Amino acid sequence: MQIEIWSDIACPWCYIGKRRFEAALAGFPQRDQVEVTWRSFELDPGAPAERAGDLAEHLAAKYGASVEQMRASQAQITGLAAAEGLEFRLGDARSGNTFDAHRLVHLGAAHGLQDAVKERLLRAYQGEGDLMSDRAAFERLGVEAGLPVDEIRDLLAGDRFADAVRDDERTAAALGISAVPFFVADRKFGVSGAQSPEILGSFLQQAWEARPQVEVVAGGEACGPDGC
Repeated sequence: MQIEIWSDIACPWCYIGKRRFEAALAGFPQRDQVEVTWRSFELDPGAPAERAGDLAEHLAAKYGASVEQMRASQAQITGLAAAEGLEFRLGDARSGNTFDAHRLVHLGAAHGLQDAVKERLLRAYQGEGDLMSDRAAFERLGVEAGLPVDEIRDLLAGDRFADAVRDDERTAAALGISAVPFFVADRKFGVSGAQSPEILGSFLQQAWEARPQVEVVAGGEACGPDGC
């Protein structure tokens, strides 16, 4: 079964949702038959490389709330993250464009390390104050996740995987995805938001049970691994 997860590095709920999905998957009996793919989604595709000023002030202006409300929201999210074993320092987060971070996640996929790269970038942004357009940070974080430094440098010097990021975003738009995290099973079932492990577990079970079944009529002549 194919699970695709659209998310952004700059989204705190995406990191919380990742942990909750991992808990759901760990309790899913058919977990070894589930393939997870991370898909790109930019919450602010027009963001500059780095946005000056306080993140809470920017979000307050963007969503029409007070700075105090945004700080309270950040504190609440930090508490919920802690319950999932995550350490957030949202007051230190450096807001900016995440496009290159998504390209790095695609490079991770090419090396079979997509989840490791995604995890490292999420932790770096949400908890360590790393900027997601800082090339020196990308080299360090990518190497920590297991990527070859020369390929990271080549990626950042060119436009490799740029089309893949845009394709993910076009697919999200075609599927009607406007907020993340968003979980999709076999392009048939979807769940929006950082739902509880119980709800995500039910989502996995429902999608599994809805897979097309092949009715087998035995007895005909055939060839197999052991001969004909």
